[in-house]
Amino acid sequence: MNKIIFIDRLQRERDKFELLLNRVGFTRTMTIKGVSGNWSIKDIIAHIWAYEQYISDRLNEIQHGEIYKPCKTYNALDAFLDEFGYPDFGSPLLDDDTPNAWIYEKYKNVSLEEIVAQENQAFTSIVTTLESMPEYLIKQHNLFDRVADNTYHHYQEHTKAIKAWLKKHTVKTKKI
Repeated sequence: MNKIIFIDRLQRERDKFELLLNRVGFTRTMTIKGVSGNWSIKDIIAHIWAYEQYISDRLNEIQHGEIYKPCKTYNALDAFLDEFGYPDFGSPLLDDDTPNAWIYEKYKNVSLEEIVAQENQAFTSIVTTLESMPEYLIKQHNLFDRVADNTYHHYQEHTKAIKAWLKKHTVKTKKI
């Protein structure tokens, strides 16, 4: 794969996800719990934002020759959270559930508008950084897979739950 093909796929997958979100509409509906477990669509977007911001920051570090070292102590994890506002997803100290619970708690009272704006900004930063990064650097750091895992693989993972919830919610609304 090359950079142009990858960015094209990234954008196509993003467009599909945004079309799904547009079906929901930028309304209070996005804050209704129960879409994926107890999460609302807003909570899912916050979750996606955290992973996108994580990979965006790592891309910027790579582009500028900085070295990212995953947190190896709980004190370092706490400092990372304070500095970046999201967990160190690369840390071997974290399981799959702990960072998700932390993101939910931290961002549950943040407005939908702010979450969406932050998520859009993180995605834009990913694309912009990839476009400006030399392809050899992308391949050297296996960034195609890393970016996919933190962006459109996440979209695909949550799309099924959103579609099922949307179908159920639409049926309930029509019956009323």
